Amino acid sequence: MATTTSNYAGSPKKSTNVSLAEPLLAEAKELRINVSQAAEAGVAKAVAEKRAEIWQAENQKAFECWNDYVEKNGLPLAKYRGF
Repeated sequence: MATTTSNYAGSPKKSTNVSLAEPLLAEAKELRINVSQAAEAGVAKAVAEKRAEIWQAENQKAFECWNDYVEKNGLPLAKYRGF
């Protein structure tokens, strides 16, 4: 399941300090970008990517075992494939 800001809708907010490059912040303000929302979306994306990376690392052995099985035995139910 992907983590997005909608996963946190209605959650209490906590104030934090974030350092941004001055030109980037100036351009965001000029373009009327809500920096808090953009930062939250960026952090939510980073959390989702990191969780996926961790999950994949935790399950790497299972992937390897499955790949070995398929290499030795072929795909289960392969005879029923229409392609």
